[in-house]
Amino acid sequence: MTMKGKTALITGSTDGVGRYVAERLAAEGARVIVHGRDRARGEAVVERIMRQGGDARLLIADLSSLAEVRLLAEAVRRDSDGLDALVNNAGIGTSGAQRELGADGFELRFAVNYLAGFLLTRLLLPMLEGRASSRIVNVASAGQQPIDFTDVMLTRGYSGARAYRQSKLAQIMFTIDLAHELAGRNVAVNCLHPATFMDTTMVRLSGVQPISTVEEGGAAILQLVTSPSLEGRSGLYFSGMRESRADPQAYDRGARAKLRVLSFDLVGLADPLTARV
Repeated sequence: MTMKGKTALITGSTDGVGRYVAERLAAEGARVIVHGRDRARGEAVVERIMRQGGDARLLIADLSSLAEVRLLAEAVRRDSDGLDALVNNAGIGTSGAQRELGADGFELRFAVNYLAGFLLTRLLLPMLEGRASSRIVNVASAGQQPIDFTDVMLTRGYSGARAYRQSKLAQIMFTIDLAHELAGRNVAVNCLHPATFMDTTMVRLSGVQPISTVEEGGAAILQLVTSPSLEGRSGLYFSGMRESRADPQAYDRGARAKLRVLSFDLVGLADPLTARV
């Protein structure tokens, strides 16, 4: 779909692939909402977009706090009369041997990589549904690990890699679950592994040698945001530019139901499907 005159929010867009996507969407005529934690970096991205004739504004929020996620959603609602694309891109990589907690006491990678996007999407869904056709893109990873529902917060056997992979599979499960919920409506939600070990700050902090470019990963994300071939197609997982298959747990309806119940409980929202019963 053409992005001219459309509004797009890209979380984690002050650096790396998020910044690339924000700049490209702005170049295509979209009004871009840049999000990040670092104001100086964010202002530099917005200034660059504006200097090139684009339209952008910056919103600051720390996604390790659900309260700040709520404030971010409120700011988006105040700033715009609708939202055409939401790209949940912000995340934390595998680096760090010690288990860390977010502001709400949840395991940090689960909180930032998954719960923040879950809550933000839920809060902004009315804005997305208000458009004739809109898209949600969850930037996941090929690194996936089944969720142990007896220890989701990883109090046992913690590692940064395990925490990261579990959070990314949670994103994929959420994508499929939400796609089923929104079937027949005007919002398409898909997810992807954009590229392997892109040349980003996250990858470098993990001590891994980059093997893919930000441009490669950015092109894969942009495809899910703008490609006409994906109109009306939802609940899909892509590896790069190609449709693929995620970990088997993503296709386990029972596991997705468990994650759904847990997620609504953790963020303090009522499940709209339960409320209808």
